[in-house]
Amino acid sequence: MRIRIDLGSQRLALFGNDGACIRRYSVSTSAKGAGEQSGSLQTPRGRHRIRALIGAGQPAGAVFRGRRPTGECWSPELAAAHPERDWILSRILWLCGEEPGRNRLGQVDSMRRYIYIHGTGEDQPMGEPHSHGCVRMRNRDVLELFALVQPGTPVEIVE
Repeated sequence: MRIRIDLGSQRLALFGNDGACIRRYSVSTSAKGAGEQSGSLQTPRGRHRIRALIGAGQPAGAVFRGRRPTGECWSPELAAAHPERDWILSRILWLCGEEPGRNRLGQVDSMRRYIYIHGTGEDQPMGEPHSHGCVRMRNRDVLELFALVQPGTPVEIVE
């Protein structure tokens, strides 16, 4: 398996071991565009891999802070009560850069920047850049993707 995220089309494609595309999802990447610098709030480009899968066994819409479930479950009412929160929901696929100097080590390290593929509130747009650097997905889509991949799965992020 491998994942390809296209920043231009705001699409994530999952490819099987035979190279055939087996799933396509609409995503939302950074509102500030592509970039690797720590603190930029941009989505990093290049070769990555899934470092960890977080959230197995949690319900759809489970809220995470610091990669730990809070015990909350997202709802429009909860979102309205906390408009400042950047919702990380359902599952987390934590990415690790594979290219030293580009997206690994130093001030460009994707893992230390906490770059994830994760679920988001149903009120958030897909198919357009809107995140703070991560790759956001619909909860049902991130649940499906989470079940199909494993740690070490290659992820390529391209413009």
